[in-house]
Amino acid sequence: MAASGASGASGASGRQGPDEAAPRAPAGAPKAGATAAARLKERIYATITLTAVVVALSETAHPEHLESALTVAVTALGVWLATLVADEQAHRALTGRGATLREIRAALYVSSPLLLSAVGPLVLIGVSALGVLELQVALLLSAAVAAATLFVWGWRTGLRMGNGPLSAVVSGLVDTLIGVSVIAVKLLVGH
Repeated sequence: MAASGASGASGASGRQGPDEAAPRAPAGAPKAGATAAARLKERIYATITLTAVVVALSETAHPEHLESALTVAVTALGVWLATLVADEQAHRALTGRGATLREIRAALYVSSPLLLSAVGPLVLIGVSALGVLELQVALLLSAAVAAATLFVWGWRTGLRMGNGPLSAVVSGLVDTLIGVSVIAVKLLVGH
């Protein structure tokens, strides 16, 4: 009853008396936060990688719709599979055993944003195939949307850190600049 009825002196002020236990966070809370962070990390990584791919495709002399769609899809699938292999290898190296079904499901859940990052470019390539946009415009638009997405993620992170709106904008700009820089390096190395 002390836990549910202790809204007297300690509950109202938020302070605890000497005989009261400290409130505990739910058991899954830290893990849920770590999982969300890992999923966002995978999504950002895939966004940057696929943006470099679509920019490179837009620079080809005569990009084709099917070739562009396959390149984007296979890149996303390849990065996703490489991540799963790396996760399993790291797991085996650290634990000395293969992953359990539960751990495999968790790895699939965390890495699934790698596949989701291909949806935007594939939709725009599809719209282009219908004749609404030129393919090069669709590819560059996809890259612009990805850069805007990096900004929004950085801006939201800045807001969540509580440093105010100006700091959030700076955070968004820094994340976008880092993403664009990584894309530029990938394109320079690729040529």
